[in-house]
Amino acid sequence: MTVPELTLNNGLRIPQLGLGVWQVPDDQVVDVVAIALETGYRSIDTAAAYGNERGVGEALRRSGIDRDDLFVTSKVANPDQGFDATLRAFDATLERLGLETLDLYLIHWPLPARDLYVPTWKALEHLYAEGRARAIGVSNFQIAHLERVMEEGGITPMVNQVELHPLLAQAELREFDRRHSIVTEAWSPLAHGRLVTDDTVIGIAEAHERTPAQVLLRWHIQLGNVVIPKSATPERIRANFDIFGFELTDQEMDRIGALDRGARTGPDPDAFDGD
Repeated sequence: MTVPELTLNNGLRIPQLGLGVWQVPDDQVVDVVAIALETGYRSIDTAAAYGNERGVGEALRRSGIDRDDLFVTSKVANPDQGFDATLRAFDATLERLGLETLDLYLIHWPLPARDLYVPTWKALEHLYAEGRARAIGVSNFQIAHLERVMEEGGITPMVNQVELHPLLAQAELREFDRRHSIVTEAWSPLAHGRLVTDDTVIGIAEAHERTPAQVLLRWHIQLGNVVIPKSATPERIRANFDIFGFELTDQEMDRIGALDRGARTGPDPDAFDGD
């Protein structure tokens, strides 16, 4: 099965479905990523803050999959924001992953109280100009943060990875991203499991003879999001990949979208200070 791809604003193609490895310990992530790659995933999303880049890199090497067929994302950790610190952090990330380039490098959080995300963004622009990061973007950025890096930097972010699920549909932010050719990528796409017991989702899943998680991931795909569900369970990793053999109707999409409550499972990016 081939995962659909979206085209970033620099022409690079990104798989619409990837594996997130948040909270997967370094000593376990090798096996988890190996199962995902065997299943057919080719996009892996990690971060310096996850503490598992070394294990991810080991899994990629063991897989024997051609580097050109992989899409690897990582993120600069909050303590490493700032121009020079970000460049050092990027070098350390590449060393841990055992790679010469990253497909996508993101600022993990804007941390507006620290006011370092603009020089951090300029460091990412520098890495992109060098060709060491094939694409650059941001994570957890609100519209005001995006506008500022676009005004003070030289490159529009290619990806904005944010908490996004039917309880927090982020319609205004997604529309801003769309108008500026920024791909929206969803973390916590299942709202940390809160939605798999929702009656609406369960009813739609039963109608398609699918699991609630598969229905939720399909909702993301049909919205045009990139989605990176996290799991360390082999059965769920495989089930999360099996979402391309059915489609939700417009009515089903609307019913799921109507669950939006503006409810976060993670921090508010405007207030989060990184601690």
